[in-house]
Amino acid sequence: MYRVFRFLIIAGLLIIFVHGFSPDSRGLDSSRRETLLTVEQRVEKILQETPLIDGHDDLPYLIRAKYGNHIYQENFTTDFVEGTFPGHVDLPRLSKGRVGGTFWSVFVECPKDWTDFSDGNYALSMRQTMEQVDLWLRLQEAYPETFSTPPNGTTALQSFLDGKIISPMGMEGLHSIGNSLDYLRHFYARGVSYATLTHNCHNRYADAAVTELPDGGVKKADPFWHGVSEAGKALVFEMNRLGMIVDLSHVSADTMRDVLGAGKDDWAGSSAPIIFSHSSAYAVCPHPRNVPDDVLKLVKTRNSLVMVNFAPDFISCTAGDNPNGLPDFDPEHSTLEHVADHIMHIGRLIGFDHVGFGSDFDGIGSVPRGLDDVSKFPDLIAELLRRGVSDEDASKVVGGNLLRVWKEVDRVALKLQGEGALPVEDDLS
Repeated sequence: MYRVFRFLIIAGLLIIFVHGFSPDSRGLDSSRRETLLTVEQRVEKILQETPLIDGHDDLPYLIRAKYGNHIYQENFTTDFVEGTFPGHVDLPRLSKGRVGGTFWSVFVECPKDWTDFSDGNYALSMRQTMEQVDLWLRLQEAYPETFSTPPNGTTALQSFLDGKIISPMGMEGLHSIGNSLDYLRHFYARGVSYATLTHNCHNRYADAAVTELPDGGVKKADPFWHGVSEAGKALVFEMNRLGMIVDLSHVSADTMRDVLGAGKDDWAGSSAPIIFSHSSAYAVCPHPRNVPDDVLKLVKTRNSLVMVNFAPDFISCTAGDNPNGLPDFDPEHSTLEHVADHIMHIGRLIGFDHVGFGSDFDGIGSVPRGLDDVSKFPDLIAELLRRGVSDEDASKVVGGNLLRVWKEVDRVALKLQGEGALPVEDDLS
């Protein structure tokens, strides 16, 4: 009897011991669980639980440029489905990269004479933006098992749980609405979830970081409004009221500071968190398209988010003495690892709650070594884990931060609407 009793005690202790060191144990802290899994297993677990959300992809623009927005003919469908599509995105590569969500850009070019803010000068941009929105909605309808209908911050996660890629649209530059907030509301109603205040041109609402030259190049922009104009302040309020995310990629540093409430006057800026959908760290690469450290600290204060761009010019550069005011490109460091440097800089300065991915795939002519296309996202996550980023923080970077910001934008909109805030009306005089 004693032997049986002793056997039961020993067996019970063994069960407790084994259970206590199981990776599935609820009692095991996350850091110890991480040591029991390979980096690749940790990446897989993160991507099973959290949607990888890319803040900016220009696939619609590539389709316009190469296919004239025709998506039903065989030369489009075969390549898109079989993985031989030009550029950085197609269905097999999205699957291999475990992409769980993307803001699909409905970008169109700035007017050739961007100094002319007249309605007539914006007419073509407005029409082309409507064509791009229509293109994306048709593509979603053609592949409904892959792409979700445009969600909001509250419904986005369910699309991921249903096995679809969360698929809102992003509008890149307010030249797309001309001088009309009616167009802003129209695009929001059709599924455009964020608007970048500028592209590479100033507009009625705000100053850009760089402006286009007649030869197709760009230069560091000379200020026009010195940040956000009075019309821009009204527009930001309307975006807050709608629940449309304010995107500060492409804008000047003064515009960034204005919208984040630290500008030239007493304007409090956006009442909702903002994003930089595809911008990197100025301290690592001093390009005017990137975000200075003082602005990064405002991003933290405003519970906002910087989604790091993969464009080589914005990732790997050194200060230069160029007539266009831009830095020198450093090809040696145009690598996946240097993209990780930007993420680590932001994470260490203001916390990993405020950084994400904003690839700019299909909108960039070249890519960093190791980030050939969307299939390589897991390699970037693995690099962050090897540098000591915890699984919890990596999950935030992958998509958790964007979902948090998006939900808060929705919450602010509901609050403003509940308080009786009315749509901002255009001045037709």
